[in-house]
Amino acid sequence: MSPAHVEAPVVSEKVSEKVVTFTLPDLVSLCQFPLRYHPNGDEIAKESAEWLDINCPGLNLRQRDAMYGLQGGVLAAYSYTSGPKDRLRVIADYINYLFHLDNISDGMLTRETDSLGDVVMNALWYPENYRPTQGQPEDEPIPGKLTRDIWIRCIQHAGPGVQKRFIETMQEFFQSITEQAKTRSENSFPDLESYIDCRRDTSACKPCWALIEYLHDVDLPDHVIEHPLLQSLGQAANDLVSWSNDIYSYNMEQGRGDGVHNLVDVLIRQHGHTLQGAVDHAGEMWRQTMEKFIEDEKRLPSWGPEIDDMVQKYVSGLRDWSVGSLYWSFRSHRYFGRDGQNVMKHRTIELIQKKVEPLFPVVN
Repeated sequence: MSPAHVEAPVVSEKVSEKVVTFTLPDLVSLCQFPLRYHPNGDEIAKESAEWLDINCPGLNLRQRDAMYGLQGGVLAAYSYTSGPKDRLRVIADYINYLFHLDNISDGMLTRETDSLGDVVMNALWYPENYRPTQGQPEDEPIPGKLTRDIWIRCIQHAGPGVQKRFIETMQEFFQSITEQAKTRSENSFPDLESYIDCRRDTSACKPCWALIEYLHDVDLPDHVIEHPLLQSLGQAANDLVSWSNDIYSYNMEQGRGDGVHNLVDVLIRQHGHTLQGAVDHAGEMWRQTMEKFIEDEKRLPSWGPEIDDMVQKYVSGLRDWSVGSLYWSFRSHRYFGRDGQNVMKHRTIELIQKKVEPLFPVVN
């Protein structure tokens, strides 16, 4: 089926006239990783979308259409391209759920993201017996129910190291989206370095890296997963996914007035780029990050045949994520509506001029 960062130079160029269109960098052609797709991907994608639909009662027609148009299970199939079908299903459910969390957390105040984080983290820490402190079990917020559903299935096979890494990085995710909410409420704008540090956690890539191990029944020893080169590869893959997402999602985000937590927006506000200049610079950051990934992979040491095989599966998963997220962005309706395949060819984007109402103004 066809299925480390670069410092931005300060330039004197300023936005002097209304921008109507801009051109996306051709990241698909720049990508040097092979595209793959899980053989059970379409089947799992359908099942996972239906799972989220059933477990999120009360969504209106627009929200349900967005849920199915997201095609989160397709992203899972592009990013986790081999391994047991039942584990891919857990991962697909997690990715669909993760986008749902992202939707309902957009526009939240700091205290609201704290509350959402408490619900999710308590379900991860106490999956079998966590219940809300007040009310009946059926009163548990939907994000908590979804978290427990996924995590109970996952921990049946995930090793202790994988579970630890997943929980720790989910906690970092909520800390970072709380910081993002604070920045939004204060109407402040991060510098590039601060933005990158925060983005590496708000991307939620780190928990997804732990799920690469889960898929392949791998539990890398601490001294291996913490090796500087393997950490660098994980960070580079995180940046590849994040920068491409920021480029592709920019128009949608500025159209609904989000801004700020986007690389393109930071480059415009903090470094004086025009919109096209910011998009081009973000694309160059992406290209150089891919080159760094390739060079770091060549320098990986050997830990012996058994661990080297585990590492190979893990690094292959990072590559799959980096290329798979590109292609998924054009299959999903999230960023380009139903025009994704045409956008992939011509790469010209018409800037949204009218503010678009958010899909999820309150937590469901």
